[in-house]
Amino acid sequence: MTHDNSPDTSATSRATLPLAPGDWELDPLHSSVNFTIRHLGITKVRGRFGEVKAELHVGGSADDVRVSAEIALASIDTGNADRDAHTRSAELLDVEKRPTMTFRSTRVSGKGEDWSMAGDLTIGDVTRPVTLAVEFGGAVDSPGRQGRRAGFEATGEIRRGDFGLDFGTGLLGDLVKVQL
Repeated sequence: MTHDNSPDTSATSRATLPLAPGDWELDPLHSSVNFTIRHLGITKVRGRFGEVKAELHVGGSADDVRVSAEIALASIDTGNADRDAHTRSAELLDVEKRPTMTFRSTRVSGKGEDWSMAGDLTIGDVTRPVTLAVEFGGAVDSPGRQGRRAGFEATGEIRRGDFGLDFGTGLLGDLVKVQL
C-alpha cells in the first residue's frame, strides 16, 4: 500500500493505529492474491489471481478503517493453462456470470503486528461473512519514490460450497486457503 507524505496531525491516530489517516492505494508490484485447495484429497493446487484492485482508508481509530478489494476471477493462474481454462468455464468459476470477487471490510481490530479484519466476500450473487487474520509488517518511507509504504499479510479460509461453487465434489476440496 502507498500513501502520500501528508503529516499525521492526530496524536490519537498514532496511538491507536500504526498508519497515518488517509487513503492508501494497492502497490501492484508488491501485492498478490494466492490460494491453495486440495485436489483428489492427496495433493494441493496452488494458484493466484493476477488482477486485483484494493483500497484502504484509515481514519482516526480502528472503527474508521475501511478496506475494499475487487479480484478479476478470469485472472486465475495455477501454472497450467488447460486447468486455468477449465476453471474459468461455466462448469467451475463461470467467469461469464461471475467476473469478479469483491471484499468489503465491516470491522478491523487488533494491535501491534496482529490484526483481524471481518468483512463481506461476494462471489457472483452470493455474499458471506469472512474474517481474515492480518499481520502488519510495518511502514517506511520509500527510497527514491514519493510517499510512504506499508506492508500487510492477510490469511483466511473460505468454503467453496458457501458460495454455490460445489462443482468437482470429490475431486476438489471444499476448503480454500487464501493468502493476500
